[in-house]
Amino acid sequence: MPKAMPTVIILAAGRSARFRAATGGLDKLQAHLGTLSVREHTIAAVQASGLPFHVVEAAHTAHIDQPGMGDSIATGVRACAQVAGWLILPADLPLVQPATLRAVAQALTSHTVVQPVYQGQRGHPVGFAATCGPALMALTGDQGARAVLQANTPYALAVEDAGCIHDVDTPEALEAALLLLAQRR
Repeated sequence: MPKAMPTVIILAAGRSARFRAATGGLDKLQAHLGTLSVREHTIAAVQASGLPFHVVEAAHTAHIDQPGMGDSIATGVRACAQVAGWLILPADLPLVQPATLRAVAQALTSHTVVQPVYQGQRGHPVGFAATCGPALMALTGDQGARAVLQANTPYALAVEDAGCIHDVDTPEALEAALLLLAQRR
């Protein structure tokens, strides 16, 4: 991909509290979805998209007292500050399609913020043009990029990808992802 393409920021620094509570301590990103873990599926989809990427791990935010999604986004954007933009992708979306990632990246050439929408539901990754960099780098806490989305109405990009809305936050969501994976095969 050309250097003008945005970088995918994979958010893998979360605490996985709901999943851990329901499973006796298992990290949702390490949970198996077929032969790969949730995390491995997500990274494989990003690699297949051909877009550059950066993974934000818990170690990257360890210096922050009780880091939230906003802190993870800011950390990732700061690590890749000199790029054309960013696609923010939580690592617990293992079935997002590479074509969706490429479509969001392409739409960023005409829009400041892009959010994929599947059957009326807003999903991920959310794309942000480089002009959003300062606001993204200033994020803190658990609100994610909500303030940046409120300041820049997202372009709703219709996609045919149920994977962009299916995160794995609970064991039931993992089972639903297994069914969706089986349907794709």
